[in-house]
Amino acid sequence: MLSPSPTVTVAEIDALLPQTQCQRCGYADCHDYASAIARGEAEINRCPPGGVATRVGLSMLLQRDLSTFPALADDVDAYAAEHVALIDESRCIGCAKCLPVCPTDAIIGATKRMHTVIADDCTGCELCIIACPVDCIDLAPKRTFASAAHETLAERSEQSSALRAAYNAHKIRFAARAEEGLSAMLVPTANAEALTAESKQKDKKARLAEIMAKAKARQ
Repeated sequence: MLSPSPTVTVAEIDALLPQTQCQRCGYADCHDYASAIARGEAEINRCPPGGVATRVGLSMLLQRDLSTFPALADDVDAYAAEHVALIDESRCIGCAKCLPVCPTDAIIGATKRMHTVIADDCTGCELCIIACPVDCIDLAPKRTFASAAHETLAERSEQSSALRAAYNAHKIRFAARAEEGLSAMLVPTANAEALTAESKQKDKKARLAEIMAKAKARQ
């Protein structure tokens, strides 16, 4: 276990993360990852979309030696920067499983209706692709406000702030739906409950590897 930081707050750490909420770090979202770093439970090198800028920024914040800041962890999945999700509407069955997992509400649609992606709001996090049971979502190369890659934290500041606000709004909206009993889509299926945490992670990694291969082939 790493040493926790008694002076650096979770909010300060979270402010340096890209807010893609892609879960590649192994945590539910950027805030949870920031909390783990602050507690000394996670290293600062588990954020692929954050890139070198995030690792350097976190090293400086935590007052570490910049000459030895870590490379990206070997066990995290790659991230296709400047890609967005694209739904093949001819294959979409309107199951709505992609809606609750999208951290920026970039997908519009309703149950048993076709869905589509608002490209300008899509970060390319790929969570919707993993959730789709009919494999009707792919990644397509496209630079938008939400998917653009930035080399410095200053350049990324406006983007990350907007993505954080979108994610917070998403959580509030789906929490309200859950309280009203309208979020059956969020209840795991019996099959999903039967899977162990380890098998879920392996399945997710395999799915991400497939997604990355498709994205590379499109370029």
